Parts: sequence; structure tokens; C-alpha cells
Amino acid sequence: MNNNIFVAKLGKAVGLQGQLRLFIDSDFPEQFKKGAVFSTNRNLQLKVLEYNPSRELIKFENYEDVETAKKLTNQELYSTFEQTKEFCKLGKNEFFWFDLISCDVYENELKLGNVKEIQRYPLNDYLEVTTDVTLTDKGLPKTFLIPHLFDKYILNIDIEKKVINVTKSFEILENS
Repeated sequence: MNNNIFVAKLGKAVGLQGQLRLFIDSDFPEQFKKGAVFSTNRNLQLKVLEYNPSRELIKFENYEDVETAKKLTNQELYSTFEQTKEFCKLGKNEFFWFDLISCDVYENELKLGNVKEIQRYPLNDYLEVTTDVTLTDKGLPKTFLIPHLFDKYILNIDIEKKVINVTKSFEILENS
């Protein structure tokens, strides 16, 4: 499994000091602080020199003028699982997507399947579940979506055991 998480894309250079537009694709903007290191899709390691959240501008060490900064335009920034866990603090019932993927999903002791991916929609995130073979053998769909809503569908998540207990989700599967 790839250990990199896409967190942002760099836009065009702004001004003459090497600042670039930053388009964040993460729920944790606090990770873009001075000294943080990100890898890019072109295998560069970039160390943050300064980040201005209100203007959405970022500047990296060794790219401190407009000419060098321009070379970074359109590159994607990646963080690692370890960095993410270190710099991004979770609240109650919050989990990293990469921790949820590959969890087994159970409803009242019945294994519904395994989390394949997290789908992000405007109103809610959804767990994309690959249905357990014992259920697909009975003619149920191969995949289905469970809204990532605590208490309504998700009862609890145990990251250590890689288990998510759900409710009202077998119903969703049957109607998918």
C-alpha cells in the first residue's frame, strides 16, 4: 500500500518572493506550517518556509524567487501516514481515511464487507464497502455505500482491530 496521501496542489507563482498559490485537499490546513516537509509527484522534497492561510500562499526553502518557484507550479503535494498522524489532531469520532480503509464492517455480528474507499460528496462522506462473498453469493450487490454518520449508521470504530460496527446498513445493501 502506498504510504503517501495527496494533501494539496500548487498553483502559479505569486509576486517575486517565490510564493505559490496553495490549493488544499485536506481537512487539516494546520499541517502546512514552517518546517513541514512534503514530497511532490515529481519526487521532490519541499520544506515549508512560510505559509499564509488567509491568502492561501506557500513558500518553500530553496525556491525563494519567482523563477525557481515557477518550476513547482501544478505539482501535487503529498504527506505520509506518519506525518499526518503527528501533525493532524483528531476530535472525537474522527478518523483518518487511511485508517478506515480495509476495516471490516459488521452489523449485529454479520460481516457485511470491507471498506474499500471513502467517497466524498458535498453533504456527507460515505464508506464504499466491498460486500462479503457470503452475501454476494446470495445475489446481493458487490459494493455499496454507507453514510459516514455516527449514531445514525456508524455505532463505533475500532482502528486497532480494524472493525466498524454499523446499524441500518444491511438494509442499504439490500436496496443498493
